[in-house]
Order: sequence, then structure tokens, then C-alpha cells
Amino acid sequence: MIYRDRIDAGKQLAARLSDYANRDDVLVLALPRGGVPVAYEVAKALRSPLDIFLVRKLGVPGQEELAMGAIATGGVLVLNDDVVRYLAIPGNVIDEVADMELRELERRERAYRGDRPEPKVQGKTVILIDDGLATGSTMRAAAKALRQQDPARIVVAVPVSAAQTCDEYRMGVDEIICARMPEPFMGVGMWYRDFSQTTDEEVREILARAENLNTTELKDRELVHS
Repeated sequence: MIYRDRIDAGKQLAARLSDYANRDDVLVLALPRGGVPVAYEVAKALRSPLDIFLVRKLGVPGQEELAMGAIATGGVLVLNDDVVRYLAIPGNVIDEVADMELRELERRERAYRGDRPEPKVQGKTVILIDDGLATGSTMRAAAKALRQQDPARIVVAVPVSAAQTCDEYRMGVDEIICARMPEPFMGVGMWYRDFSQTTDEEVREILARAENLNTTELKDRELVHS
């Protein structure tokens, strides 16, 4: 079955996450940009706050497609020790690339989040969402970086994934939900009728909408408990 678009995918994924609905300890984090519209539908259905978790790959100089690590929201640095050791990459080179990617990450954080503070994940059940998993390298880096911020539980949830990638993840996070694992996989975009790129403006608009929803939800809960 092919999803109509990311909104349809998010609604269907939310149905698989109903056990996390109406819980004060749950936070939904999206990997921009394609994960944001998916995560919005999940957060809305679960009545949970939504935020973003940005990850930037640290490419090996001269072989930028090869990742020697990643840097994520909060300035958390994750290194691929095998690549660093094999290529004997010196620390000053890692620092230079990390500084450059941190500046880009912070620029995107400001563009998407504005003045809102970074999400507090310590002690939370975090549902980490993207629009799909192919190799899973970005999501793997995000989960590893997120773990360093001491959440109570990490749940990775995606509408579609390569079966092998989904299976590999099961050892690295507390729970993974891959709603569909088609064979042959052929790529995430193959399973969406509309897989047009999500724009920066759409990300900002969705996050603003989610913040308004969350404010209303908090007021409703205060009325219930008053």
C-alpha cells in the first residue's frame, strides 16, 4: 500500500502508537524536514508536544559522503570510532568539521525554532520520527545523540522502512515501530504518492501550529484538574 502523502502516513503511524496517547511524559521529536509533517499528525493524535531534533553528518574531508560522526541538537557529538581509527583522522580535523556543522545546525535551529528553547528530554519518553528509513544512518546518529541527554525511553517510529534497517535498529533503542516494511524496498519515496520536498517555511508553520495545539491542550488539562 502506498501513502497518499506525509500527512496520511502520520495519521496511520499514529494508530500504531496509541499506547502513548494522553501521557504527560511523552515528547514527539521530528527529524527535519520530511519527518515534521509526519510527526505533527502523531503528536496531534497522541496529544503530545512536538519539537525537532536536528542532526548533521560529519563527513570525512575529501570523502564527504563517508560519515566520521554526527552532531545533533544540543551540540551533542557522536563519532564513528571505526572510521576515525581506520583513517587515523586527527582530533583537530574532527574539531574543524564539527565546528562548521555546528554553525549550520544552529542556523537551522534558529530558522525552525526561533526563540523557543531546545526541548528538555531528560526523563521523557521520546518518540523520534522521520518519514522513512533507508540505511538509517541519520536516525541512528539521532538516537545515539539523544541517549546522551538521558531520556527515560527512546521509541523510533516511521511509516516505512527497509526490513533489514528496521531489524538492525532493534538493539539500539527501546522500541522501534516500522509501520510498513515492503519487499523489495527500493527507497522511501517509492511508498508515497506525493513525496514532494518539505520546505523550511512548512516546517516553521507546522511547529507554530503544534505549539498552539499544545497550549490549548495544557489549558484543557488544567481545567480538568482544577
